[in-house]
Amino acid sequence: MRKLLMSLLMAGSLLAGGVGAALADDASAPAAASAPADTTASAPAPDASAPAAAASAPATAAAAPDASAAAAAAAPAAPTAPFSVDSSKINSGDTAWMLTSTALVLFMTIPGLALFYGGMVRKKNVLATLMQSYAITCVVTIVWTVIGYSLAFTPGGSFIGGFSRVLLAGMNYIHGDKATTLTVSHLAPTIPETVYFVYQMTFAIITPALITGAFADRMKFSAMLVFMTLWSIIVYSPIAHMVWEPTGWLAAAGILDFAGGTVVHINAGIAGLVCCLVLGKRVGYGKEVMAPHNLVLTLIGAAMLWVGWFGFNAGSAVAADGRAGFAMLTTQVATAAAALGWMFAEWIAKGKPSALGIASGAVAGLVAVTPASGFVGVGGALVIGIAAGVICFWSATWLKGKLGYDDSLDAFGVHGIGGIVGALLTGVFAVKDIGGADGSVILQAKGVLTTLVYSGVVSFVLLKVIDMVMGLRVTEEEEREGLDVSLHGEHVE
Repeated sequence: MRKLLMSLLMAGSLLAGGVGAALADDASAPAAASAPADTTASAPAPDASAPAAAASAPATAAAAPDASAAAAAAAPAAPTAPFSVDSSKINSGDTAWMLTSTALVLFMTIPGLALFYGGMVRKKNVLATLMQSYAITCVVTIVWTVIGYSLAFTPGGSFIGGFSRVLLAGMNYIHGDKATTLTVSHLAPTIPETVYFVYQMTFAIITPALITGAFADRMKFSAMLVFMTLWSIIVYSPIAHMVWEPTGWLAAAGILDFAGGTVVHINAGIAGLVCCLVLGKRVGYGKEVMAPHNLVLTLIGAAMLWVGWFGFNAGSAVAADGRAGFAMLTTQVATAAAALGWMFAEWIAKGKPSALGIASGAVAGLVAVTPASGFVGVGGALVIGIAAGVICFWSATWLKGKLGYDDSLDAFGVHGIGGIVGALLTGVFAVKDIGGADGSVILQAKGVLTTLVYSGVVSFVLLKVIDMVMGLRVTEEEEREGLDVSLHGEHVE
């Protein structure tokens, strides 16, 4: 554990140096270049410079300089910040699909993840486990509204956004007698910004909720609330900005992450690993039976995750179009392949296929196909699914046992490892005709490493500070009694 944490800290120092240098470069840029676009403008400002095609125009264009200049001036630049539009510009089909996707992704956390995790813990901790998902949903909703969305999805630097949408300032819907106007995100110009905001909020909710599986049965509820609040602001929003905001460091480098392989799963997985290392093993781990108390709940939760994941992946097209359909197809294929991959691997290794195994395999497939779903074809989805099922089975059994860490519900083994598998294989199987971009394993590895180091180091620092201020772990007596009674004064009969 000490060697692992020291390695993370050293790597983090190197990354911090690079980030500092990049920020210094940003600060030295001309002020006009860093000024955010007007979020109340009715349309993006026209590009003052001619496009690249105009610069290389044939000699015939030079014969009519006035016409060329007029054409260049008339070509609008792509929007770089939220802006206002007439309501006629909103696509009702896209909006309907995104409203549905938003509900599906929220469904993944409550009740999906809550039941998936709740069934895997011991009976004395089931309510506390469900409570964590519910509380995180509420806390992150407020954090995302106050500052998280602004830091993630507005122009700023290469590593963090700006403050133009703090408390949703400037986000509006104005119903007039003759015309109705509303704001849209530059990342989703065919739907209301309010819909895009809530859709991205559901991603921000489920990511810290995934972390709770790593420290199940032993973390203080109060410490968990403080950690998740700070983590959402200091870790999640910067990673989301770097990967998904066009000017973000990783986005500009060409990293491919369609729906959250790095932003959600690797991010949560490495934070979960750090949590379980800092907190230590559960009392009696390796000596007492800690079998799931109700696998029926777990399978129901896994099924809800599977259904909700179509909003997660297909919804990330931010449109009701062919790419959304392809993302839905690849998600289904990869998930089925991973469930079978885990099932057969377990069958061979242990002599029997288990219900918990096939459910875990399905989740591993969902995780791994997430970054790839809008970039790969069916063949790539099959390979990604099979690889995720087998590799995540290995990581949740052999690797965890070999290294001796207590990742209670395999948050790192499934989400961390599955996310890494999916992110790297996206670089192998990306099809330009589908996603408009070629894949690169080297670039994907850059995104993976950045997320691992940044999230791992910052999570470690946050945990240590919280531990010094208020303590992280319940007492041994409270842990033996069960968190339901000791923390919440309730229990399941």
